[in-house]
Amino acid sequence: MVKFSELRKGDYVLANSDGRIWMGEVTSFNNDEKEIGVNDGLQEFFFKGEDLNPVPVSDDTLMKLRFTKEINTDGSVKYKKGAFRLLTPEKDNFSNFEVWYKDEKRLILHPIGLHQLQNHYLDMTKVHLTDQPM
Repeated sequence: MVKFSELRKGDYVLANSDGRIWMGEVTSFNNDEKEIGVNDGLQEFFFKGEDLNPVPVSDDTLMKLRFTKEINTDGSVKYKKGAFRLLTPEKDNFSNFEVWYKDEKRLILHPIGLHQLQNHYLDMTKVHLTDQPM
């Protein structure tokens, strides 16, 4: 489940539509009904928060968002997109990590969904995190 208040336009979520789960982009909000519009690439569908799940942050999702990856000698992995950085303690371990942009640094001490990472990115860079190249 994803909270209505956590989402912003452009966030990626997993939508459950009659047992079919697919990744889509949040495109609109119906505040009266607390429904979230999600586009599957062809059209928009509306969902309640309980029908949406977070996309896990993973190496695969970061690569799809056009991050570059640098494996450090200590086993940690640094992901870069522009001046934004994400550092994991070891390969494929996104249970806690650091993000920073210029002089602002944040410690993430528990697994988060991709939409939450997108919100950190937006708060820090003032640009929405998408799969578009820098």
